[in-house]
Amino acid sequence: MLDQTTDRPTDRPTDRPGAPVPHRTPGARTAPLPLLAVWLLTRLWLVPAALKISPFVGGGGLDPSVSKVYTGWYAVLSGGSFPLHDVSWQYPPGAALPILAPGLVPGLDYGHAFVVLAALCDAAVFALFLWAARRRGRSLAAPWLWTVGLAVLSTMPWNRFDLHVTALAILALVAATARRAWADRAFGAVTAVAAVVKVWPALLLAGTSRGRRTRTAWTAAAVTGAAVTAGFALAMPNAFSFLAAQESRGIQIESVGSLPFHVARHFGWSGTWAAKDGSHEFVGPWVHGVSIAMQISTVLAFGWLLWWRRRSDRTAARVLPDAALTATLLFVVTSRVISPQYLVWLIGLAAVCLLRGDTTQRPVALLILAACLFTTLDFPLLYRGLRDHASWLSIANLYVRNLLLLAAAWLSAHRLWRGTVPARRPV
Repeated sequence: MLDQTTDRPTDRPTDRPGAPVPHRTPGARTAPLPLLAVWLLTRLWLVPAALKISPFVGGGGLDPSVSKVYTGWYAVLSGGSFPLHDVSWQYPPGAALPILAPGLVPGLDYGHAFVVLAALCDAAVFALFLWAARRRGRSLAAPWLWTVGLAVLSTMPWNRFDLHVTALAILALVAATARRAWADRAFGAVTAVAAVVKVWPALLLAGTSRGRRTRTAWTAAAVTGAAVTAGFALAMPNAFSFLAAQESRGIQIESVGSLPFHVARHFGWSGTWAAKDGSHEFVGPWVHGVSIAMQISTVLAFGWLLWWRRRSDRTAARVLPDAALTATLLFVVTSRVISPQYLVWLIGLAAVCLLRGDTTQRPVALLILAACLFTTLDFPLLYRGLRDHASWLSIANLYVRNLLLLAAAWLSAHRLWRGTVPARRPV
């Protein structure tokens, strides 16, 4: 259904039979004091934990991702070049932005500045969700999911620049809901900036509606992405060195493809794990074959998305965030790597879906939240047992987490299809 003054979808539910019924909370405009209290309490705990100044955390400095990896990248990037022979640098040139940003914070060393900026980013996303939810009296499910999801993931989100990328993706999807002529261009441009930082936000474009909106958003994304990439390529050498590092990726020990190898280690499999390409990956018999199978599954997932776009009715405003979550879930579970920070992406996208009462992804959000708990148990609590000893407890935890993600991906795709593809009538 279209507004009479624009060609943008309204907030009213679609008239098609079987469409989701909007979920509204009458008290959404009241002061969300419990939500604010929970967010504040969880973040007050995260600050000393992330900075390693809590008596319950112990000493030892900041997270190694910040104190070693990011600090090393900063030293190279601040010198005017991208890392050339560092296999752990596997990101597009825009990733230099969140890595260099802490160097602009006065009075703090790099590690503490990174954590402070991440905390501010977390607060900004929470405020954006709260504003978007209360703007039209909607449910506070979105800021609740963001608050609880990141708290369950503990300090990890504040120690990864994935939080910054997710914030850009959320901003792009929220901007797309504005009833303004610039909304589609803003959505495409912000999506492109996020994709130049880390590729996965390009999947946000999967759900754009037919016609002018797709042309406008995709053109804005292409122009912005090309301009930003060209700017980095001209300003700093080795901007595309990350492509060579991506080619040799194997089966990371937390991915879906790793599951059979964890069990096989107890039954005489001759392979092992190795620190490779910036992560811990399996090496040995059958690993290459599974790696190829995972890449084929990614291609099949992409084919399904194309088929869905061909068949679907994408005029409802809820389809854009719903499709973004579905596409990202499909590519996470078919990837050769599932790092803990991938859950930050999924929590952010699921929260955007919950901003709309007629979303198809409400049960999917609960599965993702459950997966966050087992992700934190996996890393860092049970990670050494999984990697070094293949303990049955750590293997069982990983199986549960990955099965939850697989179930979320299937359910997300199933509900998206049923909610957008018209049923074929018998001849």
